Amino acid sequence: MTVRQYTHLNNRLHFEEDMSKKYFVKFVSEPRNDTIKTIVGIACAARAITDGHDVSVFFAASGTRLLDQAYIQELDQEMGPDSKAVTEMMNVITSNAILYCSFASVKATLGHSEGDGALIIPDDKIKWSGPPGVIELSSASDIQLVY
Repeated sequence: MTVRQYTHLNNRLHFEEDMSKKYFVKFVSEPRNDTIKTIVGIACAARAITDGHDVSVFFAASGTRLLDQAYIQELDQEMGPDSKAVTEMMNVITSNAILYCSFASVKATLGHSEGDGALIIPDDKIKWSGPPGVIELSSASDIQLVY
């Protein structure tokens, strides 16, 4: 590697580090009302993660439906009969983002209680919160996306 190539690579790495942002993605709307918008939201959250940004995702109200494996499989079918695209994007999100959720919303939307083990991720991988968490996350983020 030449000095010029090294300098270019080093500058690019520093530029990319400087470009890292804090994203706050909130899923709050009923995903069944607009499945394509929901899939776009999932794709944006997953892309922000793969682009190297810090991503926090909050599932509230009917958006908690995205924590139900059966519903994620329905969204996969929207992408094609054998598609696993939504499952794969949700795996990126649940493995790499900091996840927040309202358990009152889970109970109201899905009928599950804390400790049921019914969500796509274990309860202990979720930070349980409500409006105070939403306010804190939105004020600490650079960019907010709401679906």
